This record gives sequence, structure tokens and C-alpha cells, in this order.
Amino acid sequence: MTLSELTCNCKPLDIIGNAGVEVTGIEIDSRAVKPGTAFIAMRGTQTDGHRYIDKAVELGASVIVCETVPETKVSGVTYVTYNNTEDVAGMLATTFYGNPTTRMKLVGVTGTNGKTTIATTLYNIFRRMGVKCGLCSTVCNYIDGKAVPTECTTPDPVTLNRLLGRMADEGCEYAFMEVSSHSVAQKRIAGLRFAGGIFTNLTRDHLDYHGTFENYRDAKKGFFDMLPKGAFAVTNADDRNGMVMTQNTAATVKTYSIREKADFHARIMEESFDGMNVCMDGMEVFLQFVGRFNVQNLLAVYGALRMMGMERQEALVQLSAMRPVNGRFETIRSDRGVTAIVDYAHTPDALNNVLATINEVLAGNGLCWTVCGAGGNRDKGKRPLMAREAAMQSDRVIITSDNPRNEEPQDIINDMLAGLSAEDMKKTIAIADRREAIRTACMMAGKGDVILVAGKGHEDYQIIKGVKHHFDDHEVIREAFGME
Repeated sequence: MTLSELTCNCKPLDIIGNAGVEVTGIEIDSRAVKPGTAFIAMRGTQTDGHRYIDKAVELGASVIVCETVPETKVSGVTYVTYNNTEDVAGMLATTFYGNPTTRMKLVGVTGTNGKTTIATTLYNIFRRMGVKCGLCSTVCNYIDGKAVPTECTTPDPVTLNRLLGRMADEGCEYAFMEVSSHSVAQKRIAGLRFAGGIFTNLTRDHLDYHGTFENYRDAKKGFFDMLPKGAFAVTNADDRNGMVMTQNTAATVKTYSIREKADFHARIMEESFDGMNVCMDGMEVFLQFVGRFNVQNLLAVYGALRMMGMERQEALVQLSAMRPVNGRFETIRSDRGVTAIVDYAHTPDALNNVLATINEVLAGNGLCWTVCGAGGNRDKGKRPLMAREAAMQSDRVIITSDNPRNEEPQDIINDMLAGLSAEDMKKTIAIADRREAIRTACMMAGKGDVILVAGKGHEDYQIIKGVKHHFDDHEVIREAFGME
């Protein structure tokens, strides 16, 4: 691909050098540059890519896309300028990888909680039906069954378009993607064409990045603002921000609810830790999931399936065959009658939803234990809120480490404990070592009790002092239960 072809959809301010130069790769990470690469220098939150232009040239970059041209230009290198390289990185990447979202249908899922369950369930349903499809998720990316490990919810624009390009090249008809607020704000999804979008809910999260709840909300809304005419938008009518999300979209809007009148409606008829009987869209169906929040998640899936042309009966049959996603309300039972639940809940609202479900099913016939922590180098304001939610709905609470990252675990724990009253503290203990915290809960819980181990879910690591160590809540629980 020539540089002129690469920039055909986003006109540069200036091209200094050869506009006909052949571009054989595109990168925003200078370390990945190879001869013939176009390196995009972006001003990120952690570092400025312009500092690495010399490194990119040294590794063979033939094109430098930048906002400010270096004082010393290298012969044989073409420099392309834009006002803001972040604005155009996604467009350049999608052009380079053959506009993959014009060759398959891409459905995005955004919101605070539920994104992984919805996107993964859609992916699993279409795979079960024999349809080639891809998945971009917090847990793992997949190209028609082949796993591609992931480091974040929505990758950078180059990595994302490379992944989508592979999906399209390998014949995927659909792709399902978790769309994070960061990806909208940082324009990682610029240039992509979405066939549909789903909104789950909106509660406090990522304020360390967005600053205010309003900025966070507006980033989510920005996703729906970019949906084209002919796309669909399925939004949660039970969330006060549900209709805010879609007020300026060109897409066809449909609503779902478990409380209000909506295009797609459901209500729980009976539930246990094995699943629920639900009346969905006027028909009864057994779902292998637990909790009102999961009814909402699956109702969103159902709405998307209907908008993609699936008949009601077929959609319900497919939903009944689905199982929970890894690390989302997963149950592990000991031989002495104790149930442990592993869940990714890492926001106050998510913790509230999971604990409310546990208590509804327990109905006072056992104690609810909660083991939880909070991530380091993230929104400190939600730490006391997390502890308060745990204490409000649990009989016993153990505050512990999550991913402390570069913070001291005890400092994070102290921030959480600050949210508890003297009465709450009577049923709360703090154990900084997460392994010991989980073991303690498993040893102290009695027959009929339920232990919620929250915060990490699918993750199989802990980040301590910036170093990633293997750690899996499932493994620790099974070991404490004597199952391994």
C-alpha cells in the first residue's frame, strides 16, 4: 500500500517526502517498527510518541506520522503531519488493514458492568450455530475459536484493526466487541463501522481517568453517537442513562427491561444457584445463570439476536444452552456444603448486584461471606464504597489485596476500611495476603454458607510492585476445599 492510499480517507496537513512510498506495516509502538513501517507518534497519557521518532527511524520506519516534524529530518524518510495524530490513528489503521468492518458485521457492547457476559454469550451462540465469528473481550480475544490473548478491554487502534483484519480475512461473518470508555475517549474505535451497539448500565468507574462521572457518561454516549443509519442500538430502560445514550444516535433504538414496559421484557419466576426460570418476551425459559443483573445481560443478548434477524423461539433455545462466562458468578461447591462464588465484581454497583443475588437465593438459610479488595493506581474514591457495599450485604467480610500494582496493599486496605462504621468493623477483618484471606473464609464458613470472592474473576495473576505473579482465585478455593 502506498502512503497516498493509506491517507486517502484522512487528508494530512503536509507530506514532506515521497507520497508514493510503499508502506508495509503500521505501528504506534516504536519497539515493533520494522523496515517499511509507518510509525504514528501519538501523545498518550503515559508518554509522548514523538520522543521515539528517532528510535523508529533507526529500526527502519519509512514514514513518520506526527504532529511536530523533528528539527533534523532523515533522508529517505517521509514525514506526514496532522493536527492530532490520535484523531487519525484509527482511520489509518483500518485503511491499512483493508477496512475489515465493511467485510463483516461488528457489534459493540458498552457500559460499566455486563460487557464481557453479553459479548461472549453472543459469540458463543453464533459459534454454536456454526457461524464464523470473532470476539474482542476483557478475558480473551478469539478468531473463530482461536485464542488471541488480551491485555485490556479494547486494544489500541493498530492492534484492534490488525485483529479485526485477521477476523475478516479468515471469513468471520460477525465480530462482538467490548467497547470501553477509554477506547471512545482515545478514539481507538475511530474508522470502524458498527452494525449494532448495546448499552448495559452506568455506575461509578474509571474516574481516575475521566475525572468526572459526566465525562465518563459522555464517553459511553459517544459510541452511540457514531453508530450509522441502518445500525441498531439496544439500550437498558432500567438504567437512568439508558435513553441518554441513544438520544443522538442515527441507529434504530430498541429498549429492554425487567421492570418497565419495553421492546424486550423479562421477569424471574424461580431461581437457585443452578439457574433461573425466566419469562422472557412472553415465553418461559430456563437460564443457567443467576441474578437479576444476568437476566438484564441475557435480555440484552436476546434483543441483539432479534435485531440481527433471529426468530424468538430460536433465540430462547440458544440462550437456554449458554453457561456463565469464566469468572462471572462461577460456583464451586465443597463436599461439606459450602458454596464459593468467583466473580469479577470490581465496582460498588457490581458488588451490590452480586451480593443481592446471593442473599435472595440464600434467603437467610446460611451466612454470606465476602472476600474483596480494590485495585492499586486506580480510582481511590470507590475503595470505601466497595467496603461499605460488602458490609451492608454480608454477614462476614474479609478485606484483602486485589491488584495492588505499585501501591502498598495495606494503604489500599486502609482506604477501604475508612468506609466502614464501628458496627461494620465488628464483622470485618483485614488480611493483606489474598491467598490467606480466601483460605480463611473457606475454613471458617459452615455448611450452607456462601463465600463471594470478588474482584479478579477470570484473571490468573496479581500485579504487585509492578510485577505480574500467577494467581487464580479458582485454584486457591479448590485447594482450600481439598479438591486438588
